[in-house]
Amino acid sequence: MLFTSISFLYYFLPVLIIAYFAVPKKAKNFVLLTASIIFYFYGEPKYVFLMIAEILIAYIGAILINKHKSKTLLITVVSIHIGLLYIFKYTDFIIENVNNIIGTNVSLLNIALPIGISFYTFQILSYVIDVYKGKVQVQKNFLKLATYVSLFPQLIAGPIVRYETIESELDNRKHSFENCAYGIQRFTIGLAKKVLIANMLGELCNYFISTDEKSIVFYWIFAISYALQIYFDFSAYSDMAIGLGRIFGFHFLENFNYPYISKSITEFWRRWHISLSSWFKDYVYIPLGGNRKGLKIQIRNILIVWLLTGIWHGASWNFVIWGLLFGMVLILEKIFLKKYLEKLPNCIQRIYVLFIVMISFIIFNADNMKTALTNIVGLFGANGIPFTNSYAIYYLKSYFVILVIAIIGATSIPKNIVLKLKDNSNLNKIVNIVEPIFITVLLIIVTAYLVDNSYNPFLYFRF
Repeated sequence: MLFTSISFLYYFLPVLIIAYFAVPKKAKNFVLLTASIIFYFYGEPKYVFLMIAEILIAYIGAILINKHKSKTLLITVVSIHIGLLYIFKYTDFIIENVNNIIGTNVSLLNIALPIGISFYTFQILSYVIDVYKGKVQVQKNFLKLATYVSLFPQLIAGPIVRYETIESELDNRKHSFENCAYGIQRFTIGLAKKVLIANMLGELCNYFISTDEKSIVFYWIFAISYALQIYFDFSAYSDMAIGLGRIFGFHFLENFNYPYISKSITEFWRRWHISLSSWFKDYVYIPLGGNRKGLKIQIRNILIVWLLTGIWHGASWNFVIWGLLFGMVLILEKIFLKKYLEKLPNCIQRIYVLFIVMISFIIFNADNMKTALTNIVGLFGANGIPFTNSYAIYYLKSYFVILVIAIIGATSIPKNIVLKLKDNSNLNKIVNIVEPIFITVLLIIVTAYLVDNSYNPFLYFRF
């Protein structure tokens, strides 16, 4: 079930909200757990049992780990969950590469990837590791742990919510009109970002992919559009997850902080998919020694983290190369590049970041490295293509307004304007009146688009 579907917006969510606020406090987690299981079952009927089994393993494992303080038990539980992730996500990738290397002909298993397994596996891992470290109390109520892992707002595409973030809210969270109002507003803004911006940019990218009438200008339109699409697609889902969480009393941490205004790749990864980069930092980079054991070990640790980051995104060589590309750039910045970048004008620093990120997402998006290289060299006319043609001009004109809106929306400019208006006591009153009207109109427009438009994928569901 998609957040951007009529069935979710006008059937599932309203019924859930009514049921949730109608029951007493002690039953609210049960309502959320039931709704989350139904939500997941709607899209992945058979794999809901896999998720429940993983929760049960984590529940029993964490209790035993807490009781015996056993590192062996921790390694066993972690290995089980990583092993299940490996089986479902990477088995065919390994078989395919072994076949290519040694010339065997082992048949692929063609195992379907359970939606959201990468996200809920990392949530489970953070929980059991933090129990072992004593950072969180072991959860002896299975229902509450199951609610944490399966909570539908962030279940299938993040953000990766750590148990420590909502530990107290599982037992004692506050519900208020202000929380509900903020949650609805945040959800609707995310919904609009997805439907009105990301989906339209996705259509433009599909037009590029499906045509043979390529040109240098069209390659650049595609590269810029895809970088914007993946930002609005994923940040929109995070907005919706955060908004839904707030309606039900949970405070999820931010997952994006205007990454396209960064002035270095180091800064970019402090702003992009924050829950993932911080997870790898805390559970892989620092345990490996971080930057405490000299430059060589730090370089090794960075490469390991970014190799794993690439692999986490998918079982394909383009993801491995994508991750290692960022790892190499981050190493160069730490060794010498960042100090030179800081001497350059801010606009040059940002162009540097945007160019690297744009190239990286071309690799990220491609089905294989041959396609990725074709799209990269196409930016520079190396394919013997014309500078522009009628197709490029037509689509540029058709999508010019949405591209401008997306570029501005990817910066903090709209947010800063609203904050300045609210700082003015007179204008703040007007904003408070206009804001709910704007959100309502936005929801109506989005609904009209959803009824009329069938193109509505979520890019991160594939991970």
